[in-house]
Amino acid sequence: MSTPTEPVDHAQRDDTITVSSYTTVLGRRSLAEADFRAYWRDVHGPLCSRVPGLGWYVQHHFARHHDAHLWPLPDGVERLAGYELDGMVEIGWRDADAQAVFTEASGILFSDEQNVFEETAAYPLPTGSTTLVDRTPDPTPNGADPVDRLHVHLGVRPETRDAVVTTLEEGFRELAGRTPDLLKVRLHPLEPHDNSTPNPPAPGVAHTVPTGRVDLVAVEVAFTDPLARRRALEGEPFRAVNAALAGLVTHVTAFAVTGVHTFVRDGRLTDAGLRGSRVAELITSFAALNQVDDDVRHLMRTGTLPSHPGA
Repeated sequence: MSTPTEPVDHAQRDDTITVSSYTTVLGRRSLAEADFRAYWRDVHGPLCSRVPGLGWYVQHHFARHHDAHLWPLPDGVERLAGYELDGMVEIGWRDADAQAVFTEASGILFSDEQNVFEETAAYPLPTGSTTLVDRTPDPTPNGADPVDRLHVHLGVRPETRDAVVTTLEEGFRELAGRTPDLLKVRLHPLEPHDNSTPNPPAPGVAHTVPTGRVDLVAVEVAFTDPLARRRALEGEPFRAVNAALAGLVTHVTAFAVTGVHTFVRDGRLTDAGLRGSRVAELITSFAALNQVDDDVRHLMRTGTLPSHPGA
């Protein structure tokens, strides 16, 4: 009889990104939801992917409807009223110099936001985020999320931020050790959102958030499926985590993820970044190996073949 193997932890593969930002997005309500998501994935996404300096770019699309047991709230803590999002964007750089290159060139990107977003709010992460565990094998997912993934936003006060981060880190490390169905935990200790200046500086888009959203800590959590999630969150040690959070947080708001789309990883365009997210999905579903050959990628990137540079 074969012995079950321990799932591989890929957490260290995220260490190449040392500076990042976490941007929440709300699509324009004048757009049909399908059109909004198509534009975000296949028009805005490839444009962002090509801005110089970028090391990592991932879109997480949030569900507008979800199950009734998404996330248990600590005693005395409620979901933030009226807090709705259509997704988030994680952008990262290998260092501050690369971020500066991106910032200098980013006007061409931000001028496009008015076409698709009603609100974007960027939270700086000057020392990056921390992946506590990652048992998902694919480093560049693109498509409907095959796992049960959430983003959880915890409202914090300045004096409780460090305690919240420590509670989450210690609690989820213990939970991961006990729960093989917990596939990923990525912790984002967000800097407070600055309402005094448009961030990001995109014209025609709202960038001001209410008081309850200024100070947040965010965490990405993924389980094998919703039942595994509910079992884990209703048992120990998570109940101890929630008990500790009860006196530290002002609200807890969870968002279910429907799709994850990776456009840049380790400074390199993925097929989604090069061709568009849905085109990349078609290439994969058709097993079109020729479409991911280096010669084809070079042609699509430069308009020339490597063997005919002047063509």
